[in-house]
Amino acid sequence: MFTLRRSAAIAAAAIIIFGGLLGLACGGIASAQSARPPVIVIDAGHGGIDAGVYGKASGVKESEINLAIARELAGYFDAAGFCAVLTRKTQGGLYGLPVKGFKMRDMNARLDTIVRCGADMVISVHQNTFPDSARRGAQVFFYPGRENGRKLAACIQRSLNGTALGDGKEPLAGDYFMLRCTDSPSVVVECGFLSNEEDERLLLTEEGRRDAAYAVFMGAVEYFSPQ
Repeated sequence: MFTLRRSAAIAAAAIIIFGGLLGLACGGIASAQSARPPVIVIDAGHGGIDAGVYGKASGVKESEINLAIARELAGYFDAAGFCAVLTRKTQGGLYGLPVKGFKMRDMNARLDTIVRCGADMVISVHQNTFPDSARRGAQVFFYPGRENGRKLAACIQRSLNGTALGDGKEPLAGDYFMLRCTDSPSVVVECGFLSNEEDERLLLTEEGRRDAAYAVFMGAVEYFSPQ
């Protein structure tokens, strides 16, 4: 359940964002798409036989943490009046049969959702790992040379840095499929390191996952908010 504080923040975000979009539309500046709620495609990375990385202590699958956070994130966007679309709604993958070429089929299925929905923003949720277990903290990636992605990544990184999963990181450029497959602002959010004891402990709790999702949501709100 949402806390009263978060519920109030979500309501305020909706007023700011959609009031700004309405103002643009009434002024004749915005495109026809401004008349509809922004479509946010939320991608829970991995799934099915592709588990991603594993928790060092618990053995938890990255794909399970990703989906849990993606669902929380979609709930925040929906509550604020956005149109949230999940690329993956279950623990299964999107590749059909688990045979040769499954990874590319999985990626293309995610791209199909982005194109079909006319995504205004793409957020791909992941977890990190590193040989040195001391490495920790949320890290956001954007595609090099795309200013909209860089701006979105900066907003979300700032928001995550204010949580227990924050470690003062700056957003980084990265060459990932989910970043380069669309011209819409797109980020890959590595919420924490499952190879780090502290991050893993936080991400295994419902509260920790909810806090991560809320921080990502508020970063996206900052991106959309009229300047």
